[in-house]
Amino acid sequence: MRPAEFPAEAIIEAGQALQAAGRNVTGFALRQKVGGGNPTRLRQVWDEHLASNSVAQAQPVAELPVEVAEEVANVTKALTERIATLAVELNGKAVKAAERRVAEVLRTAGEQREQAERELADAATTVDDLEATLDETKAEVETLTNKLAESHAHAQAQAVELAQLRERLAASEQTNRADTEKHAIELARAHEAAERLRAELEALRKSSAAELDQVRVELASVKATAESDLRHAREEARNHQLATEQANALLGQAREELAQTRKQSSEAREEAARLRGQVEAIEGQRAELVKVLAERPVASEKGADKAEKPAGKGTK
Repeated sequence: MRPAEFPAEAIIEAGQALQAAGRNVTGFALRQKVGGGNPTRLRQVWDEHLASNSVAQAQPVAELPVEVAEEVANVTKALTERIATLAVELNGKAVKAAERRVAEVLRTAGEQREQAERELADAATTVDDLEATLDETKAEVETLTNKLAESHAHAQAQAVELAQLRERLAASEQTNRADTEKHAIELARAHEAAERLRAELEALRKSSAAELDQVRVELASVKATAESDLRHAREEARNHQLATEQANALLGQAREELAQTRKQSSEAREEAARLRGQVEAIEGQRAELVKVLAERPVASEKGADKAEKPAGKGTK
């Protein structure tokens, strides 16, 4: 039997009513509230309603400096310390972002696990209700069967009475042949009574057969409904088990991403150390260059003195 379709507005109203009553909103709880439907579809409509009302918030992403080559020309000791500070801040932000993501995945997995457990509990309650309904139907069938047996017993009693009436009629004909007209009238009355009893017996048999057929049809319908609901409940249990396995897989993926983030942070620290070494080397080269530039005027002055001395000698 295919479950009845219900509009999304009715499903959302049922979910809001469950929330107002302090109950968990599950597929089977929604099914009981609206009076039917597929628990999976009911839960999907409720989840879409919740998703449409939620607002996603984007996390800020830190960016690395892009013009490192131009900054190296004017770098100083303070710049070296700033690079180290930026590397530490980047590492902290990356670790915090990864931890937030892991916490979110863990929270989502926990909620999905709790939701699956609630769905399974509601499914078990629904199965118990169906089994109770099936037991009540069996009891009604047994009662109707007993009534049918009583009807058959009553019909048999009437048949015995008819046989006894016929026996009395035969005895009356043998003992009172003289009063033929009287016996004829009594015989006619007896025949009428017999026909009436026969008609009543036939009507009773037909009504009993109709009631038995109706009971069989109702029993078949109830069995089909119960089997369909049991199949849906089992499918729901399998779907929730798959959802739990997927949540565990997401948790493992998040742990791998955390390990990769930590590895990238370590590489960033190594890169910062390498840049610090390059800055120190450039500072050493600049100091040497300044020293060379400082020594050049002294050398030029010595050369000028040597050139002036020979000119003085010629004048003397």
